[in-house]
Amino acid sequence: MTTYRQFHKAGYENNKLSKRLLRLAGKAVKDYNMIEEGDRIMVCLSGGKDSYALLDILMVLQSRAPIHFDLIAVNLDMNLPGFPKDLLPDYLKKKGIPFHIETQDAFSIIERLIPTNKAICSLCSRLRRGILYNLADRLGVTKIALGHHRDDILETFFLNLFFSAKIKGMPPKLKTDDGRHVVIRPMAYIKESDLERFAEIHQYPLIPKGLCGAQENPQRRHIKQMVRDWEKQYKGRVENIFSALSTLVPSHLMDRTKYDFINLHQDSRAADRSIADDGQPISFMPSDGPSSTTP
Repeated sequence: MTTYRQFHKAGYENNKLSKRLLRLAGKAVKDYNMIEEGDRIMVCLSGGKDSYALLDILMVLQSRAPIHFDLIAVNLDMNLPGFPKDLLPDYLKKKGIPFHIETQDAFSIIERLIPTNKAICSLCSRLRRGILYNLADRLGVTKIALGHHRDDILETFFLNLFFSAKIKGMPPKLKTDDGRHVVIRPMAYIKESDLERFAEIHQYPLIPKGLCGAQENPQRRHIKQMVRDWEKQYKGRVENIFSALSTLVPSHLMDRTKYDFINLHQDSRAADRSIADDGQPISFMPSDGPSSTTP
């Protein structure tokens, strides 16, 4: 099991980073009521830095929480060429955590349906999501934990804004459309740069990216660079944008389904307060003629 001492590692700066990750994850869990008494949480482990960090964070929170909840680490082996099948089982056995490796030959389905040199990420994502949701039913879990972080949420927001004309992001907590599952993202408040440092400290056995042969979405790559450039050049801008995602003012936007603009009318009592002391309405329009300064 991951102990508090192992999580922090040695060194003052490393301890500060570890404490920050735990504090931010704990705050997100509390703010969105992500974990409740008796939960059985499926931690989706891809073999990337984010999911490794998520597992460590949840194991430490589990050991310190005032409530009881169970964790089970899950990896989906999609039969990708060159996938190191023993890497994650060996790692998880050493961690001492219950785990399940789900083997599904989804890559063959993708190869059959998607022409060569065409983007496969969308279909792959749908297949992976369907397999994991069905597995969650079989394992009897109550929550599905994913390793998305603050930058993922911001990038998704801008992708939807720029390319789908929607103000839509990636919520910290989500109930699936069929109501069968609740997805949580405990690292929603954590910056990717902090996770990169954390992964270097812990030397996670990362599974290589790109085993499927797919290239990173160029639109997402552009958005990621844009956000990182802003963070370097304009102090506080990224934090303000992220904060804005949780401080919406529907009356000052344009979505008629979220605010009743149709039935928005003047309040007669408020209108009375716009009358000047001499009983004449206050004019907010410029006069037709020149103003006079003659005494």
